Amino acid sequence: MSRFVIRKVAVLGAGVMGAQIAAHCANAGVPVILFDLPAKEGNRNGIVDRAIANLKKLNPAPLGTPALADVIEPANYEDHIERITECDLIIEAIAERMDWKHDLYRTVAPVVAEHAIFATNTSGLSITKLSDGMDEALRARFCGVHFFNPPRYMSLVELIPTADTQPEILDDLETFLTTTLGKSVVRAKDTPNFVGNRVGIFSILATMAEAAKFGLTYEVVDDLTGAKMGRAKSGTFRTADVVGLDTMAHVIKTMQDNLPDDPFAKHFATPPVLAALLEKKALGQKTGAGFFRKDGKNILRLDPAKGEYVPATGKADDLVARILKIKDPGERLQKLRESSNPQAQFVWAILRDVFQYIAVHLADVADTARDVDFALRWGFGQQQGPFELWQQAGWARVAGWIQEDIAAGKTLSDAPLPAWVTSGPVAEKGGVHTPEGSWNAREQRFEERSNLPVYGRQVFPEPVAGDGSAVPATAGNTVFEDESIRLWTLADPGRDDVLIASFKTKMHVIGQPIVAGLVKAVELAERDYQGLVIWQTDGPFSAGADLQSMLPVFMSGGAKAIEPEERKLQEAMLRLRYATVPVVAAVAGLALGGGCELAMYSARRVASLESYMGLVEVGVGLVPGAGGLTFGARRAAELHAAAPDTDLLQFLKSYVLQAATAQVSKSAIEAQAMGYLQPGDVVVFHPAELLHVALGQAQAMADAGYRPPRRARFAVAGRDGLATISAQLVNMRDGGFISAHDFHLGRSIAEVMCGGDVDPGSVVDEAWIMALERRVFVSLLDHPKTQERVMGMMQTGKPVRN
Repeated sequence: MSRFVIRKVAVLGAGVMGAQIAAHCANAGVPVILFDLPAKEGNRNGIVDRAIANLKKLNPAPLGTPALADVIEPANYEDHIERITECDLIIEAIAERMDWKHDLYRTVAPVVAEHAIFATNTSGLSITKLSDGMDEALRARFCGVHFFNPPRYMSLVELIPTADTQPEILDDLETFLTTTLGKSVVRAKDTPNFVGNRVGIFSILATMAEAAKFGLTYEVVDDLTGAKMGRAKSGTFRTADVVGLDTMAHVIKTMQDNLPDDPFAKHFATPPVLAALLEKKALGQKTGAGFFRKDGKNILRLDPAKGEYVPATGKADDLVARILKIKDPGERLQKLRESSNPQAQFVWAILRDVFQYIAVHLADVADTARDVDFALRWGFGQQQGPFELWQQAGWARVAGWIQEDIAAGKTLSDAPLPAWVTSGPVAEKGGVHTPEGSWNAREQRFEERSNLPVYGRQVFPEPVAGDGSAVPATAGNTVFEDESIRLWTLADPGRDDVLIASFKTKMHVIGQPIVAGLVKAVELAERDYQGLVIWQTDGPFSAGADLQSMLPVFMSGGAKAIEPEERKLQEAMLRLRYATVPVVAAVAGLALGGGCELAMYSARRVASLESYMGLVEVGVGLVPGAGGLTFGARRAAELHAAAPDTDLLQFLKSYVLQAATAQVSKSAIEAQAMGYLQPGDVVVFHPAELLHVALGQAQAMADAGYRPPRRARFAVAGRDGLATISAQLVNMRDGGFISAHDFHLGRSIAEVMCGGDVDPGSVVDEAWIMALERRVFVSLLDHPKTQERVMGMMQTGKPVRN
């Protein structure tokens, strides 16, 4: 079977979405050309150049590091149209106007390469109608590809074919989107707004309708429909403001114009309050006002009756908040439904409305119920899809409640539940998700997941409740396990020769049991396996040292009692570094403090793009004490040895200042630029592929005859380097950029990394720098300012600035 390789991408349209799609291609190392109209004055590429420059300013950052903006090639349709021929994938991302899109297609069609995939990024326009006018060959290579905004961070991409799209085109594009760009793909039907927006926007409209019915204010609704329901913290109305009220109105209008016969159609009209905001150009966050407006530090919410903004002070009732904390879904929904509290009735109503809607429309909008659940999870930040919740709460019982509410006229539509809900295979199995697959309402059968080869890279693909997927925390063969760590292997032959270490502590913090477990893991790996991979089955890589577990030791023996524990932690790091088998850290999410040091002392790192790494100990008034400063001193010396004409301090200063100011990378790409990841490390874009790649790296290193590095001896900057860096820190202190205690911490970091009071160029080993680390670390524990920071962090979870 031939392999389709996308070597270069063209993005047509340098607006918000087009520029950010191009940015994410640049993140992935894919050459990309960004097109737009020629500027009427000055530089002909001025429109695109401004869009690229703006990418560096956006927050959250669309680029893994600002330098990647230079990877995007600017172009315009008049001067560079022939360059589209170079590209294997063309993504059109101009405004949501079918006539404008058709005009552009006529312009670019002659220069689209015969092998290239042509895709339109649209949130809801008909892909079939967009293909009108194309010749047969191009129509066969045309499809919809709907990125959710912002493209770097939102997992969901919907892939929408027409009846003429060649199946292999979809397979090739899904493979690229999944493994190269790290997206989670749902194949959607060519219906208005596809899957995510069709259900998600209906959910928002239902929320607005039910909020008005129960008389709830916007901030109360957001408190109820945010984190308390396992959804995005911003809730409903704040999310609408962030997305843009004009964008939401456009999607609503698509439903209104194209779904006149939908049994819920009367609710597709733009709500009056939204229409009024649009008329005033109050479009949400981008205009400074929408459903909410920020006034200094205060948040105001719109009072639709008065037409003015008032303080947003409402919140969920304690009773309802307690109900929403009930773990059992069936009990939780029952108490919401039976409660007389208007907020509880509201929450039940919006859940019921969506249950009814997805049941009525499943056959129209998606191939399977799994696609609906994934679209809502990946595109709208829900921890659990609606079908999953319904099934876990008791399929038949919830269906009965919905039918009762329909009969009582409480629902937004009197449309009955489809027959498959209450009889046949779904009713017999107790839901739409089973080990055999998820329900396909059109075909009336359970359908398995995609068997595309790319999904073989996902050792534990994301499950849906009820599908019987293996749970990583208990999968495979356990070699050793205690309350803090599990050492295990995969059960598959050929993948069981690498030991895996997974932490069980909260936020995977590192305390004494983890240190002991890691040492044991190295011993077992050296004896019985080809390598060791440190991979967490869920959550972040590691949030750092376990301060809470350190407190009893400190209280009983004072600061001196911590010194032996620090020594053990440092020795464990060196044990990882000098293990006779390769140790690979599979990093995702937070890798802070000791977590960052753990990754740095591994033989190799495989990091998810969204990895946030840094030595942040100054936030608790300490310095890195598990070898982080030693690592920086050694790496600076190694870089200096490779470029001896450059002053050692030029390499050292960045490591010192990063630790002194607790800098955290905004991506794995930036972590590589900061030196926490090394040039030979691997950045993985789809987090579900992380374990597969880490295991592959360990096996490849072992197959290549891995030998640990020689014990390091390296030159340090000494007292002269310390004096130079101290002068910079004085300027930062006197300029008000850091506090007096921050200066003390920064100078302590510089002292350690410069090797202490020694001559410049003195050669030391890791033990020398680690001894300095321990001495400074222990001495700081007795400092009142440090104690304030430690206690503040333990009590509030936030750093204290003193």
